[in-house]
Amino acid sequence: QVQLVESGGGLVQPGGSLRLSCAASGFTFNAYAIAWFRQAPGKERERVSCISSDSITVYIASVKGRFTISRDNAKNTVYLQMNSLQPEDTAVYFCARVVRGRCYVNEYDYWGQGTQVTVSS
Repeated sequence: QVQLVESGGGLVQPGGSLRLSCAASGFTFNAYAIAWFRQAPGKERERVSCISSDSITVYIASVKGRFTISRDNAKNTVYLQMNSLQPEDTAVYFCARVVRGRCYVNEYDYWGQGTQVTVSS
C-alpha cells in the first residue's frame, strides 16, 4: 500500500536549519509530484513547496530562498532543506502525493502523518 513517512522535525533556534525527509513506498515514485504542506495552530494548512516528477520546483513566497525541495528517486525520498528558520515557520509539516506528475495539479491522494517543527529560542 502507499505510504509516506516524514522525519527530521524538531526544535531549532531562529536562524537554524533542519532537513525534513519524506520516504515513500508502495507506488512508482518517479511518476508523481510530491508536495510539502504545513499547518500551524489556528491556521489553515498551506502548501509550502512541491517538486514535480521531473524535478521542477515551486515555493510559496515566504520560504523562497530559504527552503529547498529535492528528490532522490533511487531512495524514493523527497527532502525539504529549511534554512534561516523563523518562529513563523513553526508548524506540523506534512508531505503529500500529487495525483499526477505536475505540481500545478492541486489534488492530493495520500498524506504522511506529519512531523513537528518548532522554531524558538
